[in-house]
Amino acid sequence: MMRRLKDVLQSTAIGAAASIMIAAAPAMAGTGEPSPWQMGLQGPVTEIADGINAFHDLVNVIIIAITIFVLILLAIVVFRFNEKANPTPSKTTHHTGLEVAWTIIPVFILVIIAIPSFKLLFAQYTYPKADVTLKATGNQWNWTYQYPDHGGFNFTSIMLNDAERDERIKKGIKAPRLLAVDNEVIVPVGKVVHVLITASDVIHNWAVPSFGSKVDAVPGRTTATWFRAKTEGIYYGQCSELCGKDHAFMPIAVRVVKPEIFEQWAALMKDRKRGPARQLIEKAAIEQSGSSVAADTSTTVTVAGN
Repeated sequence: MMRRLKDVLQSTAIGAAASIMIAAAPAMAGTGEPSPWQMGLQGPVTEIADGINAFHDLVNVIIIAITIFVLILLAIVVFRFNEKANPTPSKTTHHTGLEVAWTIIPVFILVIIAIPSFKLLFAQYTYPKADVTLKATGNQWNWTYQYPDHGGFNFTSIMLNDAERDERIKKGIKAPRLLAVDNEVIVPVGKVVHVLITASDVIHNWAVPSFGSKVDAVPGRTTATWFRAKTEGIYYGQCSELCGKDHAFMPIAVRVVKPEIFEQWAALMKDRKRGPARQLIEKAAIEQSGSSVAADTSTTVTVAGN
């Protein structure tokens, strides 16, 4: 009987360990966009997303440990205290030590969860001084963006159709289906970006998983979030609030570039030179295509004036 119990516990432990290894495999979760057969969160590129991922992993470890512990207790009860193995059951109805333990241990577990949870909440809602301010307005069914501290220029970001995607792909620019847009949000790497979020019609939600950002866009109100991307690249999100017929077709695309590229692009957009601005970003996108670049890279990209 005890041998059988040992085999059950051993197979359970092996299964749990395999599950943890599979969930932790880097190939299972991409950065910036979903991956086929993804298990786990997208790769983090901000300190808030780092905190969310770490908190997620901590809670999962606690959940798995509790589940295995309860499974072991159930197995012991089933195999050791059934009628055949234990024909004369104990009449014990009270055990002070056990009752203290099952009160204190859950409180201790909650404290372990609460401390990083409160620290993460504090970090999310403590806004560092902004280097760039971005206003995002949700519409049925696209996003309008404005840069109030860089001349107030604005543009609308609409999902690309398959023909438009093919044109980008031929140029060597990444353009995933249902995520690529005609006008990407451009922000500088390593800089604090404040995002002011609202809506023009119904409730939308501005969400970029790799940034750890997910905030409702409510008509008549302005909500906010912030991020500081540590790595260059393109990071996708989607509206995460059911907002009508084309809810699934209003993606978010944020391209993180070198600060000097951002300043050149912002100056061109402010001067209404949208053609050169697009060429500048396309050149940066081609350079980024296929891999991300660390925040301390210092290559300069220039473009002709008009």
